[in-house]
Amino acid sequence: MDNKLKRSIGFGSAFSIVIGTIIGSGIFFKQASVLDSAGSTTMALLAWIFGGLITLAAGLTIAEIGAQMPYTGGLYVYIENLYGRILGFMAGWMQIIVYGPAIIAAVAGFMSIMMTNFFGLNHSWRIPLALITVLAIGIMNFFENKVGAIFSVITTIAKMIPIAVITICGICWGQQDAINQTVAEVSQHTSNFGVAVLATLFGYDGWILIANLGGEMKNPKKLLPRAIIAGITAVLAIYTLITIGIFRFIPANQIHQLGENTTTYLANAVFGAIGGKILSIGIIISMMGTLNGKMLTFPRIVYAMAKRGDLPFSKYLAYVTPKGKSPVVATLFIVLLALLMMIFFDPDHLSDLCVFTVYCFYLLAFFGIFILRKKNKAERPFSTPLYPFVPIIAILGGLFVLISELINDPAGVLLFAGIVIIGLPIFYAVKRMNKHRLH
Repeated sequence: MDNKLKRSIGFGSAFSIVIGTIIGSGIFFKQASVLDSAGSTTMALLAWIFGGLITLAAGLTIAEIGAQMPYTGGLYVYIENLYGRILGFMAGWMQIIVYGPAIIAAVAGFMSIMMTNFFGLNHSWRIPLALITVLAIGIMNFFENKVGAIFSVITTIAKMIPIAVITICGICWGQQDAINQTVAEVSQHTSNFGVAVLATLFGYDGWILIANLGGEMKNPKKLLPRAIIAGITAVLAIYTLITIGIFRFIPANQIHQLGENTTTYLANAVFGAIGGKILSIGIIISMMGTLNGKMLTFPRIVYAMAKRGDLPFSKYLAYVTPKGKSPVVATLFIVLLALLMMIFFDPDHLSDLCVFTVYCFYLLAFFGIFILRKKNKAERPFSTPLYPFVPIIAILGGLFVLISELINDPAGVLLFAGIVIIGLPIFYAVKRMNKHRLH
């Protein structure tokens, strides 16, 4: 049996997957926490722009690396090729045990808030609804990758409707000044721009996941950089406009009081109860698209690691269906871990911790561009513009994320770092088992 994935993803699907995996819950649910941390609408808007520029610098840097290593596995493959097997394994382990399940759980958790509001259900329904949604989208990804890719295109188009409506209504009919509003209950002495930027980075995260599908793209050397750069640039523009729209329509102090319910309130305020419900459906579909993008990409890392025999039960985790070539066991593995995260963690806390964890390895990848430039003097499929300034901005942005989270949540950082470090003894145990099998 041919145990390989299918090369069937073109630019349209790749671009939709980038936008689909980025735009989800962050822009709708992080507005209040960004504003609270920043202290004013001006600083909050700057935090969204600054977060987008850090992400764009990161994307431009990774695009050069990814074009030279267009294989299934993304960050896991890059780190291994740059730094060797142990660090490569740790990058993969971090994504499949911590980052992937955590980010799926966080998005599902935010989506269930929207769903309970939509159906008028009690808060106790949040976790069951999140669990059902993740299971349903996981099962959809048991089929051929085209099914998930088509769903990404549909949901990406669908999510543009609520975004366009909120942006246009806010900018055209909003009565507030989008800049210079301050939050009365947040002291200017306690406002923290660093924490605000960190919160926006959850909203921008997910762009690198398209790299996990390198082995399924028709021409990854060309498509991968184009999809990453076009996707991040589009999202940066969209986030800036929607934030201006929200700040124009709702006073800063009210956003602070509404918290995670800001978007639901705006939808109802603009269109009344029925129109608000319709807009809420669009936002829920948007988040489903994000979940689908993550469910489509993370199992590919499990598959890539299992194909190399890097995981316990690799034989089963590397299984792909004979007809659709879908890594079903790997998908089930990610779904189960996400379900556990949902039960034990708060989505807001999870979102910050998963950004911190992945940026530890992003930093290594950003430094990798200098290693590759030294090694490969030949012509590259894609070159990062304004080298070395863009990679330096990406590195400084990564350091900023790590230091901010270390200062603000040392206990959470220690917990997630501990889960990642557990991967080391597992790496050596699997290596030893493989040696015994060979002898």
